[in-house]
Amino acid sequence: MSVLAANSHILCREMHHREHQQQFWISGGSLLLRKASSGFGLLNRNRDDGKKMLKWDFKVEAFWNDSRPTVVELEAISDCDHFDQILRHAQEQSQPIIIDWMAAWCRKCIYLKPKLEKLAAEYDTKVKFYYVDVNKVPQALVKRGNISKMPTIQIWKDGEFKAEVIGGHQAWLVIDEVREMIQKFV
Repeated sequence: MSVLAANSHILCREMHHREHQQQFWISGGSLLLRKASSGFGLLNRNRDDGKKMLKWDFKVEAFWNDSRPTVVELEAISDCDHFDQILRHAQEQSQPIIIDWMAAWCRKCIYLKPKLEKLAAEYDTKVKFYYVDVNKVPQALVKRGNISKMPTIQIWKDGEFKAEVIGGHQAWLVIDEVREMIQKFV
């Protein structure tokens, strides 16, 4: 079982430093973590009737079991040769790739990139994510992607363009559309 906390790293640090104590407070005194025989118990101090209630037992190891990243940085594509190399590698691995065609001056592109990095973490082993800054690459690469608006998010599979989302609307809608596009081709 995993435990979600606003500042889980603080919780882990507190648990590590105070192992010898029987109990200690977390998040402003609303929760009490108490040493139990089989791990730790979580007590809720915010009940209306003032009674303590043991919610569940969990093990400290649960914090380290999930090693998946929460953000994966998008890799830049620099030119046509690099693009060809990425397509070949993806084809050999039979893995689709996502390419975010963007520009450094585009506000929507800048706002969308961190959200795509979170999405890349969701599909960490299934799909590889890249970006192309259209102002820093040869125009031949931009023409090859057939890019007319930004941001444009494309999926390529087996060395061929399959689908795209043009992200001129709200970022959460764009991410939902990209997620649907990925699910079609994964």
